[in-house]
Amino acid sequence: MFGGLFGSKKSGTGALASYNAAPRPNKNTPLAELELLAVDMETTSLKAESGRILSIGWVPVRGGEIDLSGAGYVIVRQDGTGVGESATIHHLTDDEVATGIDEEEAVSRLLEALAGKALLAHFAVLETSFLDAACRRHFGGAFSAPVVDTFALERRHMERMGTYPRGEDLRLARVRTRYGLPSYRNHNALTDALACAELYLALLGNIKGDTMKALG
Repeated sequence: MFGGLFGSKKSGTGALASYNAAPRPNKNTPLAELELLAVDMETTSLKAESGRILSIGWVPVRGGEIDLSGAGYVIVRQDGTGVGESATIHHLTDDEVATGIDEEEAVSRLLEALAGKALLAHFAVLETSFLDAACRRHFGGAFSAPVVDTFALERRHMERMGTYPRGEDLRLARVRTRYGLPSYRNHNALTDALACAELYLALLGNIKGDTMKALG
Protein backbone atom coordinates (compact mmCIF):
# COMPACT_ATOMS: atom_id res chain seq x y z
CA MET A 1 0.00 0.00 0.00
CA PHE A 2 1.02 3.60 -0.26
CA GLY A 3 2.57 4.24 3.10
CA GLY A 4 3.54 7.90 2.88
CA LEU A 5 7.18 8.23 3.85
CA PHE A 6 9.13 5.44 5.45
CA GLY A 7 11.27 7.29 7.97
CA SER A 8 11.94 11.02 8.02
CA LYS A 9 13.46 12.80 5.04
CA LYS A 10 17.02 13.74 6.01
CA SER A 11 19.51 14.84 3.39
CA GLY A 12 22.49 12.69 4.40
CA THR A 13 25.53 12.71 2.15
CA GLY A 14 26.56 11.39 -1.25
CA ALA A 15 23.99 9.32 -3.12
CA LEU A 16 21.41 9.73 -0.35
CA ALA A 17 21.62 13.53 -0.56
CA SER A 18 21.12 13.40 -4.34
CA TYR A 19 18.20 11.00 -3.94
CA ASN A 20 16.53 13.18 -1.31
CA ALA A 21 16.87 16.28 -3.51
CA ALA A 22 14.61 14.81 -6.21
CA PRO A 23 10.85 15.55 -6.15
CA ARG A 24 8.68 12.60 -5.17
CA PRO A 25 5.25 11.24 -6.07
CA ASN A 26 2.52 12.11 -3.59
CA LYS A 27 -1.04 11.04 -2.85
CA ASN A 28 -2.37 13.30 -5.63
CA THR A 29 -0.13 11.87 -8.34
CA PRO A 30 -2.34 10.30 -11.04
CA LEU A 31 -1.85 6.55 -11.33
CA ALA A 32 -1.47 6.95 -15.08
CA GLU A 33 1.59 9.13 -14.44
CA LEU A 34 2.96 7.38 -11.35
CA GLU A 35 6.56 6.22 -11.63
CA LEU A 36 7.61 3.33 -9.41
CA LEU A 37 10.66 1.18 -9.00
CA ALA A 38 9.96 -2.45 -8.16
CA VAL A 39 12.75 -3.53 -5.81
CA ASP A 40 13.73 -6.89 -4.38
CA MET A 41 16.65 -7.83 -2.14
CA GLU A 42 18.19 -11.14 -1.23
CA THR A 43 19.63 -10.99 2.29
CA THR A 44 21.27 -13.31 4.80
CA SER A 45 18.35 -12.92 7.22
CA LEU A 46 15.06 -11.07 7.60
CA LYS A 47 16.44 -8.65 10.20
CA ALA A 48 18.31 -5.57 9.03
CA GLU A 49 20.16 -5.19 12.34
CA SER A 50 21.88 -8.56 11.94
CA GLY A 51 21.55 -9.47 8.25
CA ARG A 52 23.48 -8.41 5.15
CA ILE A 53 22.33 -7.48 1.65
CA LEU A 54 23.52 -10.05 -0.89
CA SER A 55 21.88 -8.82 -4.08
CA ILE A 56 19.47 -6.15 -5.29
CA GLY A 57 17.24 -6.16 -8.37
CA TRP A 58 15.01 -3.38 -9.67
CA VAL A 59 12.57 -2.77 -12.52
CA PRO A 60 10.90 0.59 -13.34
CA VAL A 61 7.13 0.87 -13.81
CA ARG A 62 5.70 3.95 -15.51
CA GLY A 63 1.94 4.28 -15.32
CA GLY A 64 0.74 0.93 -16.63
CA GLU A 65 3.93 -0.19 -18.32
CA ILE A 66 7.07 -2.02 -17.22
CA ASP A 67 10.30 -0.55 -18.58
CA LEU A 68 12.86 -3.34 -18.79
CA SER A 69 15.42 -0.97 -20.31
CA GLY A 70 15.84 0.57 -16.85
CA ALA A 71 16.15 -2.73 -14.97
CA GLY A 72 19.23 -3.37 -12.85
CA TYR A 73 20.85 -6.12 -10.81
CA VAL A 74 23.86 -6.09 -8.50
CA ILE A 75 25.55 -8.64 -6.26
CA VAL A 76 27.05 -7.22 -3.08
CA ARG A 77 30.59 -8.29 -2.11
CA GLN A 78 30.84 -9.73 1.38
CA ASP A 79 34.58 -9.18 1.99
CA GLY A 80 35.62 -12.41 3.65
CA THR A 81 32.27 -13.46 5.09
CA GLY A 82 30.36 -16.23 3.39
CA VAL A 83 26.65 -16.48 2.70
CA GLY A 84 26.24 -19.41 5.10
CA GLU A 85 23.06 -21.46 5.22
CA SER A 86 21.11 -18.70 3.42
CA ALA A 87 22.66 -19.96 0.15
CA THR A 88 20.06 -22.72 0.09
CA ILE A 89 17.38 -20.02 -0.35
CA HIS A 90 18.90 -17.43 -2.70
CA HIS A 91 21.30 -19.78 -4.53
CA LEU A 92 24.18 -17.29 -4.42
CA THR A 93 27.56 -18.91 -3.82
CA ASP A 94 30.51 -17.56 -1.85
CA ASP A 95 32.43 -17.20 -5.12
CA GLU A 96 29.67 -15.06 -6.64
CA VAL A 97 29.39 -12.68 -3.70
CA ALA A 98 33.19 -12.42 -3.47
CA THR A 99 33.23 -10.87 -6.96
CA GLY A 100 30.36 -8.44 -6.34
CA ILE A 101 30.52 -4.70 -5.70
CA ASP A 102 30.73 -2.81 -2.41
CA GLU A 103 27.45 -2.30 -0.55
CA GLU A 104 27.87 1.48 -0.74
CA GLU A 105 28.14 1.34 -4.54
CA ALA A 106 25.22 -1.09 -4.80
CA VAL A 107 22.95 1.11 -2.69
CA SER A 108 24.11 4.21 -4.60
CA ARG A 109 23.02 2.63 -7.88
CA LEU A 110 19.66 1.73 -6.39
CA LEU A 111 19.11 5.23 -5.01
CA GLU A 112 19.94 6.73 -8.40
CA ALA A 113 17.34 4.49 -10.06
CA LEU A 114 14.78 5.21 -7.32
CA ALA A 115 15.07 9.03 -7.38
CA GLY A 116 11.71 10.63 -8.21
CA LYS A 117 9.81 7.34 -7.93
CA ALA A 118 7.82 5.40 -5.36
CA LEU A 119 9.35 2.18 -4.06
CA LEU A 120 7.31 -0.86 -5.07
CA ALA A 121 7.88 -4.17 -3.30
CA HIS A 122 6.12 -7.27 -2.01
CA PHE A 123 6.24 -7.09 1.80
CA ALA A 124 8.20 -3.86 1.53
CA VAL A 125 9.35 -3.69 5.16
CA LEU A 126 12.31 -5.93 4.31
CA GLU A 127 13.59 -3.65 1.55
CA THR A 128 12.93 -0.42 3.45
CA SER A 129 14.55 -1.63 6.67
CA PHE A 130 17.70 -2.90 4.94
CA LEU A 131 17.93 0.29 2.86
CA ASP A 132 17.53 2.43 5.96
CA ALA A 133 20.30 0.55 7.75
CA ALA A 134 22.62 0.81 4.73
CA CYS A 135 21.94 4.53 4.26
CA ARG A 136 22.73 5.21 7.90
CA ARG A 137 25.99 3.24 7.59
CA HIS A 138 27.25 4.82 4.39
CA PHE A 139 25.54 8.21 4.04
CA GLY A 140 24.77 9.33 7.58
CA GLY A 141 21.02 9.67 7.14
CA ALA A 142 17.74 7.77 7.22
CA PHE A 143 16.10 6.34 4.12
CA SER A 144 12.61 7.60 3.26
CA ALA A 145 10.34 6.94 0.30
CA PRO A 146 6.71 6.75 -0.80
CA VAL A 147 6.02 3.01 -0.64
CA VAL A 148 3.57 0.82 -2.56
CA ASP A 149 3.35 -2.72 -1.16
CA THR A 150 1.69 -5.42 -3.28
CA PHE A 151 1.46 -7.66 -0.20
CA ALA A 152 -0.68 -5.05 1.58
CA LEU A 153 -2.73 -4.27 -1.54
CA GLU A 154 -3.71 -7.92 -2.00
CA ARG A 155 -4.39 -8.44 1.70
CA ARG A 156 -6.73 -5.46 1.72
CA HIS A 157 -8.48 -6.66 -1.43
CA MET A 158 -9.00 -10.15 0.03
CA GLU A 159 -10.40 -8.71 3.24
CA ARG A 160 -12.82 -6.50 1.29
CA MET A 161 -13.99 -9.60 -0.58
CA GLY A 162 -14.53 -11.45 2.71
CA THR A 163 -11.69 -13.88 1.98
CA TYR A 164 -9.24 -13.51 4.84
CA PRO A 165 -5.70 -14.63 3.95
CA ARG A 166 -4.02 -17.42 5.88
CA GLY A 167 -0.57 -18.96 5.85
CA GLU A 168 0.90 -18.93 2.36
CA ASP A 169 -1.99 -17.00 0.77
CA LEU A 170 -0.02 -13.76 0.46
CA ARG A 171 3.32 -15.12 -0.71
CA LEU A 172 4.35 -13.56 -4.00
CA ALA A 173 4.18 -16.78 -6.02
CA ARG A 174 0.78 -17.74 -4.59
CA VAL A 175 -0.74 -14.32 -5.30
CA ARG A 176 0.63 -14.35 -8.85
CA THR A 177 -1.00 -17.74 -9.45
CA ARG A 178 -4.39 -16.38 -8.41
CA TYR A 179 -4.05 -13.63 -11.02
CA GLY A 180 -3.00 -16.00 -13.78
CA LEU A 181 0.58 -14.74 -13.95
CA PRO A 182 3.39 -17.09 -15.03
CA SER A 183 5.51 -19.00 -12.57
CA TYR A 184 9.09 -17.77 -12.08
CA ARG A 185 11.97 -19.18 -10.09
CA ASN A 186 11.86 -17.55 -6.64
CA HIS A 187 14.70 -15.84 -4.77
CA ASN A 188 16.52 -14.13 -7.59
CA ALA A 189 16.37 -10.41 -6.85
CA LEU A 190 15.86 -9.28 -10.46
CA THR A 191 13.28 -11.96 -11.27
CA ASP A 192 11.38 -11.21 -8.06
CA ALA A 193 11.42 -7.47 -8.80
CA LEU A 194 9.92 -8.18 -12.23
CA ALA A 195 7.39 -10.54 -10.64
CA CYS A 196 6.35 -7.78 -8.24
CA ALA A 197 6.05 -5.24 -11.07
CA GLU A 198 3.79 -7.58 -13.04
CA LEU A 199 1.66 -8.29 -9.98
CA TYR A 200 1.23 -4.57 -9.33
CA LEU A 201 -0.20 -4.08 -12.83
CA ALA A 202 -2.59 -6.99 -12.25
CA LEU A 203 -3.69 -5.54 -8.90
CA LEU A 204 -4.53 -2.18 -10.45
CA GLY A 205 -7.78 -3.75 -11.61
CA ASN A 206 -8.88 -3.86 -7.95
CA ILE A 207 -8.13 -0.19 -7.28
CA LYS A 208 -11.00 2.26 -6.92
CA GLY A 209 -9.56 5.66 -7.76
CA ASP A 210 -7.17 7.27 -10.18
CA THR A 211 -4.53 8.81 -7.92
CA MET A 212 -1.87 7.38 -5.66
CA LYS A 213 -4.17 8.00 -2.69
CA ALA A 214 -6.21 5.01 -3.85
CA LEU A 215 -3.27 2.72 -3.11
CA GLY A 216 -3.44 3.40 0.62
